[in-house]
Amino acid sequence: MITSDSKFDNTYCNQTRAESYSKLEFPNTYYLAYRDLPGIITSHVFGNNAIDFGCGTGRSTRFLKQFGFNVIGIDNSNDMLEIARKLDTSGDYQIVSDGNYSHFGSNQYDLVQSIFTFDNITGWENRTFILSGLRDLLKPSGKLICLDATPELYTNEWASFSTKDFPNNWNAKTGDIVCDIMLDVEDRRPIEDIFWTLPDYHKLFKNAGLTLDATYKPLGYKDDPYNWVSELSIAPWMIFVLSKTSY
Repeated sequence: MITSDSKFDNTYCNQTRAESYSKLEFPNTYYLAYRDLPGIITSHVFGNNAIDFGCGTGRSTRFLKQFGFNVIGIDNSNDMLEIARKLDTSGDYQIVSDGNYSHFGSNQYDLVQSIFTFDNITGWENRTFILSGLRDLLKPSGKLICLDATPELYTNEWASFSTKDFPNNWNAKTGDIVCDIMLDVEDRRPIEDIFWTLPDYHKLFKNAGLTLDATYKPLGYKDDPYNWVSELSIAPWMIFVLSKTSY
C-alpha cells in the first residue's frame, strides 16, 4: 500500500491523460454523478455567480454554463486548461495554485463547485487550506457543492471502473493511495486517487469552517439505459452541500 507520505503525482497533470479525459462526457457511472446535480443546485443555490474548482478540461464548467451560471473554471493543470479553452472558446478558465484564490474576491460567489477534485488532493493540512480558501469565496448565503468518490468505489466493479486488480484497496485508510481503471476512455493505465472516509470528510469540513447541509448518494435505476454493475445498490459518488459556518 502506498500511503500519503509517499510521492503522489496527480494523474491528470499530464497531456496524454488530459487529452483522453477531455473526450469523456457523462457515460455510465459518470451519469450518476451529474444526473441529480441540477435539482440539488436548484434546491440549495440562489444566484448565478460560480467558481468551478478543479475544472479540468471544462466538462463541469460547461455543465454549469448550460444552467445559466456565470462561471470561472479554475485548475492547477495547464494541460487541462489548454483543452478547456479550445473546447469552450467563450469560457473563462484560469490557472491557480492550491489555496490561493483571494484574487477572485471574497464573499462574491453563490456557488463553488468541486467535482472529483478532492479525489486527487493529498493531506489533511493541504485539504483544509484549500477548502478554507474556497469557503472565503462564498457569499454568506453561498454554497460549496463537493462531489467525490465514495469509499465503496474502490472495492467494487462498475460500468465505468474496474478495481479487481487492486486488492490493496480493501485495506485503505484515509490518505492512502487507491487505484482503479477507467473503462470509458482509451487510456487504460491505472488511475491513482486519494482514499478518504465519510467520517473524515465530516472532520475535514469542520476544520475548514464549513457546515454540512446535506449529503446525496445517487443510485442507478433499473430503467436507466446503462448496463449497471454495482450502481443499483451501491453509490459510487457522494455529493456534499456545504455552507459557511456561523460563529
